[in-house]
Amino acid sequence: MNPILRLAPLGFPWPTVDPFLFCVHHDDRYPQGNGRYGPAASLAGHQLGQDFANEDGWRMYHGMEVPGFPAHPHRGFETVTLVRRGLIDHSDSLGAAARFGRGDVQWLTAGSGVVHAEMFPLLDTRAPNPLELFQIWLNLPARSKFAAPHFTMFWSEDIPRQAFRDASGARTDVVCVAGRPDEAGAEPLAPPPDSWASVADSDVAIWTVTMEPGARWTVPPARGAQTRRMLYFFAGERLAVAGQVLDGHAALELRADLPVALENGDSTAELLLLQGRPIGEPVVQYGPFVMNSEHEVQQAFADYRRTQFGGWPWPDSAPVHGADPTRHARHADGRVERRGR
Repeated sequence: MNPILRLAPLGFPWPTVDPFLFCVHHDDRYPQGNGRYGPAASLAGHQLGQDFANEDGWRMYHGMEVPGFPAHPHRGFETVTLVRRGLIDHSDSLGAAARFGRGDVQWLTAGSGVVHAEMFPLLDTRAPNPLELFQIWLNLPARSKFAAPHFTMFWSEDIPRQAFRDASGARTDVVCVAGRPDEAGAEPLAPPPDSWASVADSDVAIWTVTMEPGARWTVPPARGAQTRRMLYFFAGERLAVAGQVLDGHAALELRADLPVALENGDSTAELLLLQGRPIGEPVVQYGPFVMNSEHEVQQAFADYRRTQFGGWPWPDSAPVHGADPTRHARHADGRVERRGR
């Protein structure tokens, strides 16, 4: 039985299935910094405030001087941000702040409403500042859409990893942000308490997979009979999925109840896997709000206009946390974490 249900080219954003709402791969080759955390390069051709064109191989997004996404609201879902290269400065209406990257993951439950900024400071003034990340939106069930906002950091050093070798010795590495392919692996870190991923039978998995040239690995079947699964082949030249050869990058919806054999080509391949049991509720989205009805979306706009979801405790809409590259977080309760560079 063919486990491939759907095959599509990768776009911007990538296609997703319930319980996921959105997935985008940001891969920007930023130049050296100008000493003010912005690019030391001409901004000609960049439509400032709405720059998504990838002019010169990088984008300012909604940033005017520093790339990134200045303060904006969310309600009704979660953002999961996996940073593979570079650093992000996070600030939010809870008073939480972080500088994270280089394998770290931030998991933010917007719940009843939060405002946050995600800025991409270019700290190195002598060399390029590449940035690569995934941002994934995971839906919340109706019972959790008004949960208290929650800010969680998964530091790279703490995220479980599993390594598999095939008969030839070629290796496949899996980074397990949520879920795990093999019960022998380390227990995944706990997702936020109101997350769909914290429900015992949600079967949520978020993995990045790196396959050495020629490596073979079989994605195991999911635990749940209703689980849906997407696999994204985003780096590498050639990959066979259940015997079907892909000569270009692609998004594949797979049957989650079947094992799926992967065979890599002659260069390193990288993949992202998202899976979970569908929430199965109506989704009404308007911009940064994802609710179950049009009325709830209208209420979200009204609540934001009235309360600003707690207000904005920062001096400007695009905060940057200084020149020190040390990864750190300050939580809303005042707890501080500091990690290496």
